[in-house]
Amino acid sequence: MKRSYAETVNNAKVMLSGLQAHTETLSKRGIDGEFMKNFENSYHSVMSLDNEQETLKAKLKEKTAALDEEREKLEKMYSEAKKIIKIDIPQESWKEFGIQDKR
Repeated sequence: MKRSYAETVNNAKVMLSGLQAHTETLSKRGIDGEFMKNFENSYHSVMSLDNEQETLKAKLKEKTAALDEEREKLEKMYSEAKKIIKIDIPQESWKEFGIQDKR
């Protein structure tokens, strides 16, 4: 079963702490300074990218709200224009405005 993001990050943090505490013992098995440096760099990279992603998510929500607001204005203007066209323009010419209604 795949771990969640939070579990992965937390497990890596705890593992890193444990590795740092037992560097001397584990170096015999290949957990040397280079491995530790790469592990730590990867952990910090993930944290940095996560922070960047959260910032982008917030910006996306802001843009989505702005888009929704502008779209609502556009829909109201479209609806108003459609009403006026249906009142003042003969039904035979409605297609010129993209109106497919029968009445």
